[in-house]
Amino acid sequence: LMARDFIEIQSSKFQESGTESGAAVFKVDYFRRPAFLAQSPQLAKQMCIAADMERVFEIGPVFRAENSNTHRHLTEFTGLDLEMAFESHYEEVMDVIDAVLKHIFKGLQDQYRAEIDMVKTQYPHDDLVIPDETVVLRFDEGIRMLKESGWKTEDGGEPSPYEDLTTAQEKRLGQLVKEKYGTDYYILNKFPLAVRPFYTMPDPDDPKLSNSFDIFLRGEEILSGAQRIHDAPMLEKRMAEMGVDPDTMKDYVNGFRWGCPPQQHGGGGFGLERIVMLFLKLGDDVAEASMGAAAAIILHGPESKTWSPGQPHGDMPPLENLIAKYGDATNTSWIDPAWTVWRDESTGGAVGYIPQNGFAVTFGNPLCDHRQLPGVIRNFLNHISSPEVNLKPVWCCVDKDTESFLAKELGWSAVIAVAEERLNPVEADPANQDKTVRRKIHRAEREGVKITEVEKLDDEIKHRIEARCKAWAEKRRGTQIHLTGVRPFDDVVHRKYFYATDKNGEICSLVVLAQLSPVHGFQIKWALEFPDAPLGAIEYILAFVIKKLGDAGVRTATFGAGATGTLQRVDNVGGFKVRTLEKTYNGISHTFHLSNKGDFRGKFGVEQDPLYICYPKGGLGMKGIEAILGMLQKPK
Repeated sequence: LMARDFIEIQSSKFQESGTESGAAVFKVDYFRRPAFLAQSPQLAKQMCIAADMERVFEIGPVFRAENSNTHRHLTEFTGLDLEMAFESHYEEVMDVIDAVLKHIFKGLQDQYRAEIDMVKTQYPHDDLVIPDETVVLRFDEGIRMLKESGWKTEDGGEPSPYEDLTTAQEKRLGQLVKEKYGTDYYILNKFPLAVRPFYTMPDPDDPKLSNSFDIFLRGEEILSGAQRIHDAPMLEKRMAEMGVDPDTMKDYVNGFRWGCPPQQHGGGGFGLERIVMLFLKLGDDVAEASMGAAAAIILHGPESKTWSPGQPHGDMPPLENLIAKYGDATNTSWIDPAWTVWRDESTGGAVGYIPQNGFAVTFGNPLCDHRQLPGVIRNFLNHISSPEVNLKPVWCCVDKDTESFLAKELGWSAVIAVAEERLNPVEADPANQDKTVRRKIHRAEREGVKITEVEKLDDEIKHRIEARCKAWAEKRRGTQIHLTGVRPFDDVVHRKYFYATDKNGEICSLVVLAQLSPVHGFQIKWALEFPDAPLGAIEYILAFVIKKLGDAGVRTATFGAGATGTLQRVDNVGGFKVRTLEKTYNGISHTFHLSNKGDFRGKFGVEQDPLYICYPKGGLGMKGIEAILGMLQKPK
């Protein structure tokens, strides 16, 4: 690269916000301020081009908080990223990257033959076949090859020239290219614009396509490259089309508005571990190419992304998969049939609510990419205010991003009366940090309590748990405040089960983990102590599960929302109104003992992460409060 006049850079790995979009990032505490580990040097590279550096590259760590758990993804890997200006056509970038990769592969084969042959004794494989002239196909040519081979999608349809390739399609196309052209290495050019990031330059001759390409090795993608948009108005237009708020990336856009020469540029990036895995055919696991890949997560069910407005798509993404991609604890309640789940036609996003006394009592953030939040919120509010639905909104248990939009953009009022009760399982040690918990755990051990982690959920185990849940429900007395009924076997692919038995083998307590978005980790969805359980059984099993999460490297888990000690005003709430709400809240909290759960959870080291109750100005009178209470007390 240096021989080609590239300058090596090193961008910061601490960022004030997500590098590309704010999604899929690791959040860290930077001297009591939030920061994020960089998921890409993409924006830094482009700012270097704006500063007239013309050709730059970086080799450094990349962090992705994607709970992918696939054979080719890592949460931390070494990336090689480059960016360059070009004279007339973006394929100049493609040609440079192609030449660099082929130089690397040839150098490895020539200079490290003995080492490669040694690896072959453990991982037998054929050497890469790479012709002198690289095979370059258009994306639609690749789709045509798949169709001609008889390839069908999961629903029996044909692959679309306007949708991205699945991993299975990539592998099949790699086989077809090898059969036809005799190469393990090729380039696919002119990807559909809808599947590329907002900063990708559209094809000037076909607005459905983009000036972008992928490079493939042994049938799997190793690099995505493209021409970037260098014109600020065009960039803002693309951001709007993709549901990205330009205000969240002002510095990036202004770099092109104020300081960037009218310079066409492009680039790409690839993970070196994936290339090593494919070059040496190290089984089917990229972790084999990493010195210290992070341990697999304790549970990983399927995830689904929302789509960009205007992007071709199939059926609505399943609600359960959206929760695993974007959700927090409150969103898991929406699976209960008592909830009405509205779906956004333009993105596939979701919002859950329960109609009550003329109100749409809504709990939890919208399930969508955070860049789509404003559009999804507006579409939902338009839906419930339509003549067919005609409900007033009140929105509970939302985070700061949702509250800020409702308050600042729509003028809503907001208060804090609940909080997510989170803990860090890596640091939590309830058995040693709380003497009451420690004493009860020892008591449970002496009583012969045993804990079982369910590896396979068969009918016999389900029947035993259901019987104990029924006995638990029958023992409950008084008015119950809850978002969902006890339904432990909803969405089992995103659940992990633990139960404890007494000395007679009777199930005496149960903990069910629910998979949330990568940034939120897991919810302790159910923690039940059944009738006649030995003293300390619930503390024992909870301490066991928290340690299990910590051992797996999980750094965030939540018990769910709990009441705060006091009500706090946040936005657009007057003094008289807040005093009235405080008096009402204190009465409700005392009547229903709302702080009891928080007192118990506090023994396990939880910290409260504020959640917000939002409502249109003047929209939360006694009728609104009664609607919330009625919804929470409604049988589910």
